[in-house]
Amino acid sequence: MPSRLPEPSADERAHSDHLLQLLRELIAAHGPLPFAQYMERCLYAPGLGYYSAGKTKFGAAGDFITAPELGELFAQCVANVMQPVLVSLGEQADVLELGGGSGAFAEAALDALAAGGTLPREYLILEPSADLRERQRERLQAKLPAELHARVRWLDRPPEQDWRGVLFANEVIDALPTTRFCVRGGEVYEEHVMLDGEGRLRRVDRPADALTAGAVRHVERYLGTGFVDGYRSEILPQLPYWIQAVAGSLSAGLMLFVDYGYVRREFYLPERDDGTLMAHYRHHAHNDPLYLPGLNDLTASVDFTALAEAGDRAGFSVAAYLPQAQFLIGAGLHEVFEHAQAQATDEHERYRLAQQVKKLMLPEQMGERFQAMLLVRGLDDPPLPAALLAADQGGRL
Repeated sequence: MPSRLPEPSADERAHSDHLLQLLRELIAAHGPLPFAQYMERCLYAPGLGYYSAGKTKFGAAGDFITAPELGELFAQCVANVMQPVLVSLGEQADVLELGGGSGAFAEAALDALAAGGTLPREYLILEPSADLRERQRERLQAKLPAELHARVRWLDRPPEQDWRGVLFANEVIDALPTTRFCVRGGEVYEEHVMLDGEGRLRRVDRPADALTAGAVRHVERYLGTGFVDGYRSEILPQLPYWIQAVAGSLSAGLMLFVDYGYVRREFYLPERDDGTLMAHYRHHAHNDPLYLPGLNDLTASVDFTALAEAGDRAGFSVAAYLPQAQFLIGAGLHEVFEHAQAQATDEHERYRLAQQVKKLMLPEQMGERFQAMLLVRGLDDPPLPAALLAADQGGRL
């Protein structure tokens, strides 16, 4: 690894070595692991994966900062979009957040919904990490008034009974275990992780199964051309099944996904011939997913065209697709920021708010890199802000 990356502590290295040993045993017993399975274990192996161990992930002390960690402005804008939908669906409407992070979004969103007089019946959090779930519990119990905290409930699995409301996911799809593929000699191969002669992890290509090959051929048909020899990237053949699993019971309402990514024609540009996979370690991005397994966040950008297709298969339609900056403007960021500035008690607080806006809005920060997709079902005339709908770029999908 380049020397620019921080050195892990002895405890961190021991933690990674423990996961590495489990991966070696798994590969020795069953053969090379498809990269998606390797990524799943690196992120979610009980007690050892990046999201399931006790290491701080979010904020200055972690490895990356998400929009909700910057402050309350992002959540207040999202709440502005949620509120008219919740009103239209009535008192039985719920909010479901996928992957609650540190709990910062839930805290700010519930405060904003309460201030607007439109609270969901329940605020549900589907969090696969026991460690993060406990951090969320502690934060929300300490920060929220009792009457708001009483509405929060954690789920072990997606709702099985039909429900109405809003599903929200910020930087969730980028962390779904992704399939890495390569095209050589006109054939589709899938990237696997194996052991070399000295027990070190290395990547190798093997012929793809029918599901992966079919997904790659679907993309080629969409693009109107085949991938050139040696082209390598990511694909999520399981995305339609995942959407159906997490949202199949949402009978009426809105799904809002915010993540970094591209429409398909930009995702699979010829020059992007090694995909978008990245590892994040202590605010440093690098491109070696085999380095210190369990200590790095592994992510891949989102193909938003694939997300729209998966939503369509699950019975949802795209109400709007647009860059995060345009989404926040349409969701009332200007008014939210002005109100927060008026409430600020000192120059330090006003400066903090201004910095939030810059990071959320500037193209080189989150404004253009991140995209928002709003999908609806059971709403004949979605009650979304007119300015947001006017900025829709769904034609690019």
